[in-house]
Amino acid sequence: MGSFTTGAILLFFLVLSLVHHSYGFLKVEVTGNKGCDIFEGSWVRDESYPLYDSSQCPFIEKEFDCLKNGRPDKDFLKYRWQPTSCTFPRFNGGDLLSKLEGKSIMFVGDSLSLNQWQSLTCMLHVAVPNAKYTNIRTGGLSIFSFPEYKAKVMFSRNAFLVDIVNTSIGAVLKLNSIEGGKLWKDIDLLIFNSWHWWLHTGRKQPWKFIQEGNSIYQDMDRLVAYEKALSTWAEWVDTNVNPTKTIVFFQGVSPDHNNGTDWGEPMAKYCEGQNQPVFGSKYPAGEHPAEVVVEKVISGMSNPVHLLNVTALSQLRKDGHPSVYGHGGHNDMDCSHWCLAGVPDTWNQLFYALLLQNFIN
Repeated sequence: MGSFTTGAILLFFLVLSLVHHSYGFLKVEVTGNKGCDIFEGSWVRDESYPLYDSSQCPFIEKEFDCLKNGRPDKDFLKYRWQPTSCTFPRFNGGDLLSKLEGKSIMFVGDSLSLNQWQSLTCMLHVAVPNAKYTNIRTGGLSIFSFPEYKAKVMFSRNAFLVDIVNTSIGAVLKLNSIEGGKLWKDIDLLIFNSWHWWLHTGRKQPWKFIQEGNSIYQDMDRLVAYEKALSTWAEWVDTNVNPTKTIVFFQGVSPDHNNGTDWGEPMAKYCEGQNQPVFGSKYPAGEHPAEVVVEKVISGMSNPVHLLNVTALSQLRKDGHPSVYGHGGHNDMDCSHWCLAGVPDTWNQLFYALLLQNFIN
């Protein structure tokens, strides 16, 4: 569900080829068995990793720069994603920039989207270190530009995708409203994400009530609310996105690692001290329930939305989080976000592979 099928890919490529300003995709194949799922596989040690040194990217958020914050181990940097039955092309940032000339990418979502956006901007910057860039943040919109290529890689912070509105009774999360979508129109590549904030309660919860239609609730099952909000987002995409202009991805659900029982170590309460992935291809806790919702919603859409299905492969990376090294060694624990360099680099490698995949035989 939500993944590329042969018929959909052929149709999609045909439509793109009719657009005057085409993307000029390279004829680069994911090699191996036909129908191979590049999101199924395992993590293998590779001494040529990481793809870059975080010190090469002075714009990385402090919270993601684990080595600078004092993380003593480096094994987490040495793992490469290996699909079970195929291989995919190594990331080539210079090539991607040349193919994106005059184009724009926008990540829309929460701080996990920020994580992936920062990873991609770093991978591109390291690929063309002498190319000038600008990095501007205005409110919830961040724009990383390469003027030489006339390319923009943007991040729009929108944790729920649907709207939060301040009213006389307090902040209301409106499950049927998506006015924020005005910012997303006419972008060439959109990559959406939402889940992390749906579980926040107490002081971290940015709304007081939930509204669905004309009904207002104190709260509701968060997974149910998430599905309703994604259905609103899906309707927005189907109504407002022109598939001959814009390619739409959904990032998938980024998992956290706060409970060792999930990966077979019940004595481990958090991700702290984890320095190896879960080996093999299956995560003991099984499929993420939010990812099931994402796949269900995408499968019912009329416009093509391609799932960047990073959930299962990221579940295996219990070692990739900042833990106590997200804020300079403070006592706060972060088992949700990811160190950079790290796991989001693989998300972007897979994103790149899908863009460059040979769509026709």
